[in-house]
Amino acid sequence: MLILGFGYAGRAIAAEALRAGFAVSGTARNPAKARVPEGATLLPFDEAGAAIRAATHLVITAGPGAEGDPVLARYRDDVTQAAGLRWVGYMSTTGVYGDRQGGWVDETAAPAPAQERSVRRLEAEQAWQALLAPMGVALDLFRTAGIYGPGRNMLEEARQGTARRVIKPGHTFSRIHVEDIGRAVVAAALRPDGDRVLHLADDEPAEGAAVAVEAARLVGVPPPPGVPFETALATMSAMGRSFWAEDRKVASARTQAALGLRWRYPTYREGLAALHQAEQAGEGLVQQG
Repeated sequence: MLILGFGYAGRAIAAEALRAGFAVSGTARNPAKARVPEGATLLPFDEAGAAIRAATHLVITAGPGAEGDPVLARYRDDVTQAAGLRWVGYMSTTGVYGDRQGGWVDETAAPAPAQERSVRRLEAEQAWQALLAPMGVALDLFRTAGIYGPGRNMLEEARQGTARRVIKPGHTFSRIHVEDIGRAVVAAALRPDGDRVLHLADDEPAEGAAVAVEAARLVGVPPPPGVPFETALATMSAMGRSFWAEDRKVASARTQAALGLRWRYPTYREGLAALHQAEQAGEGLVQQG
């Protein structure tokens, strides 16, 4: 398995793939700063052509830019020359569904992206579909919710006193623990089934304020004071405003059934509790980055 992008999710996928018996390599733009799971091989992104041609399984975590998907821009010919390639997993985003005014989307919902970065993700999905279909290579599009896990969660903010509890009743976000990402991607790689849309989102979309309260409870500090959304909006970054501009709930029952698994952390409560327990024990499955 070759993972094009050894970032936060990429490292979790690599760790799970190693446990499943894959030989794993991955790329980084800056290898000197990359954190690599023990047992995996690191490659500079600009030297990945031979590894792509030799891969049986590819995972693409690198996001598209203004020029489109960076892997296809640099390595399209190498992908088409990968004679043993059986499966590709493309890490996308639930942002391709746009705003659903709090409604649910499942794996059969039609995309309707409004944000530029989500439009680019959908275009990248379509580019991979167009390339792989004539090759007969299975493709899974992993539309991923907000990622949290070791080193990247509200426990950190609660402990540091930087958490915000923005009050906007009814506005929920979907999220997924990074460990469940690794489990799902490897499960999909082990049982490819044509061209699929899979959702990486836990079972309970929740208001950010509720997550902040639970994180504070676990850490043992008072919940941060509530801030009305209209007040918080005035000081939000452009990226922050873009997240709050859309409201949807992401269902993943079809994905879990297709992969024969259940989320290890079905809601933020189990996820935060496990993270807190690991932190208390001085452990961490995935480093921040």
